[in-house]
Amino acid sequence: MALKKTATTKHGFEATDAYHRVEGVRLETKTKITFQLRLYKSQSSEVAFADEFFSCDYDLMGENPIKQAYQYLRTLPEFTGAFDC
Repeated sequence: MALKKTATTKHGFEATDAYHRVEGVRLETKTKITFQLRLYKSQSSEVAFADEFFSCDYDLMGENPIKQAYQYLRTLPEFTGAFDC
């Protein structure tokens, strides 16, 4: 599971259809998770070119934490138009 969308780093590097993968999910409390979003040039790339960190609410009775992280990302304006892959 991942998201695909064009990404531009703070240094101006642009990757069309970059592969955005949730990694390093941590349960901070019973109701909060933090996670790292790693950006890769493509799904087959082994080295990420950028990282972002996020926190969101977590529902113990809901989907697994990784799926909840992706669901949270889909609510953010910067992920409008991102494709699931």
